[in-house]
Amino acid sequence: MMDLNVVLVLLTIIVAILSLVIVALLAILIVVLMKVRKAAANVDKLANNLASATTWLVPGKIFSEASRAFKNRR
Repeated sequence: MMDLNVVLVLLTIIVAILSLVIVALLAILIVVLMKVRKAAANVDKLANNLASATTWLVPGKIFSEASRAFKNRR
């Protein structure tokens, strides 16, 4: 009977420790996913800025905007 109580206590301790480990791993996973989401948002913003910059570097766009600016001055 004494052995059964010891096994039961040890199993209870093991289950409690494993539960804490699972909760800690889930918390770490959530933090990592939040950082990845923030990095993805920064990459998306960078891609949008790069796309708009390359749009402005097209020679046709530069000349059309320059001619539009001079037409509006008159």
